[in-house]
Amino acid sequence: MNTPIAKTCFVGVDIGTTNVKALALPPDLSRELAHASRPVETLNPQAGYAEQDPEQIWSAFADVMAEVSREVARAGYEISHIAFSTAMHSLLAMDENGKPLSHAIIWSDNRAEPQAAELRGLRADLGRAIYEQTGIPMHPMIPLCKLAWLREHDPRLLRRAAHFGTIKEFLWHKLTGHFEVDYSMATSTGLFDATRLTWSDLALNYAGVRANQLSTPVPTTHQRPLQATVVGGRTGLAETVSLLIGASDGCLANLGAGAIKRGTTTLTIGTSGAIRQTVRKPLRDEQGRLFCYILDDDYFVVGGPTNNGGNVLEWLTEKLTQQDTTTLLAEAETIAPGSDGLLFLPYLQGERAPLWDAHVRGAYLHVDWQHTRAHFVRAALEGVLFNMLSINELLMKETGPTRVIHANGGFAQSRFWVQMLADMAGVPVRLNASNESGSMGGILLTMKAIGLVKTLDEAAKLVAFGETFEPDPKRHRAYQQVFAKWQAGLGKNT
Repeated sequence: MNTPIAKTCFVGVDIGTTNVKALALPPDLSRELAHASRPVETLNPQAGYAEQDPEQIWSAFADVMAEVSREVARAGYEISHIAFSTAMHSLLAMDENGKPLSHAIIWSDNRAEPQAAELRGLRADLGRAIYEQTGIPMHPMIPLCKLAWLREHDPRLLRRAAHFGTIKEFLWHKLTGHFEVDYSMATSTGLFDATRLTWSDLALNYAGVRANQLSTPVPTTHQRPLQATVVGGRTGLAETVSLLIGASDGCLANLGAGAIKRGTTTLTIGTSGAIRQTVRKPLRDEQGRLFCYILDDDYFVVGGPTNNGGNVLEWLTEKLTQQDTTTLLAEAETIAPGSDGLLFLPYLQGERAPLWDAHVRGAYLHVDWQHTRAHFVRAALEGVLFNMLSINELLMKETGPTRVIHANGGFAQSRFWVQMLADMAGVPVRLNASNESGSMGGILLTMKAIGLVKTLDEAAKLVAFGETFEPDPKRHRAYQQVFAKWQAGLGKNT
């Protein structure tokens, strides 16, 4: 009796800061065939440091792929393609065989603040020139500044390492045997000339590394087969699987959210957050405050990231109130918009956009006798969104007005918080049917790479949506006044 030929499916893998996740869908995207997730630990060996163990991330990835492979097989499918969405700005040293010589220094690590400050201050002309080439603001998060920190504080590692790369490059090498990086991730390093599509001599000279210590840049649709050493084994992957290198999590979140057209803004709040638009030509902010990453041929994602998103809610629950999230959100909902004058600046972990200041810290303003725990919670939630909208003000100067927001990330699980966003922004807020926008973006990019769709515009039309939240005009007017006071308070506190 002949064994039936399994139907093929696509998998999008999202290597995030807190979890490694994977989503499997058939080519018609009609249903979820499998989903798996494993947590990733962040290490804080000293104040301002944030690191992750690349081997733990590999282990989480292997477990996720094994689980997805089993679920897909039970459904009568086999995996044909796997695409990667990965958190940006990590840096680890490796030997010539891809073995880690260090932990990965991740985006939230601030040890390179002196180097970033130098490129914004004493050597601002150099910082501006690098920004014009690379499209990424000078900040301690970027590998450019982290390498410069190593040059000063650990030159032995800089000399010893055969290779420097991101978490994606470490995983890609383990899977394929090649040191390669997609254009999207490369543009997030501060080392890549996004116009010439090659490593920037200007940035390399400052960082103190050579081009041959970095990966070969490739398009986001670049594919490789699995190398024989990882076929089967712990991952459960078959030799027929093709790997698509994919892009950064921010770029693929935009694609996976269906946010390709002008006027469509994506707002993501997980642990951190970002607000972005997809444009058809590279953009640069005159003051170097917005990023611009490559997504694909003639598609670029421009916007700004924040350090302070869901981590603020985590701080409220774990450190300020010792109450669960459900309780606090319910209490906050009883308070009127504007929190009776209480304002919150959400800079608990320094800030990227719009301030690009690793030293700035949060504050409650106008604290009054009448303010209760519920006020403090609502003001904090409002502060996170006010900060996001202040980034959007910078973005709209370059791209035009926001007409609709596509929202995703952990915050989208709170209808209350999403409605607050609609009321503040004064535009509709749409949720995706799937909250796994990074994985979905990887799958859509796969479909374009193999010819199932011709363009990313066509791919974005396949995205399914859930609920749309319409703004309340009365609350929007009230929030416009509060936002003006919040911005004034920000100016006095920074």
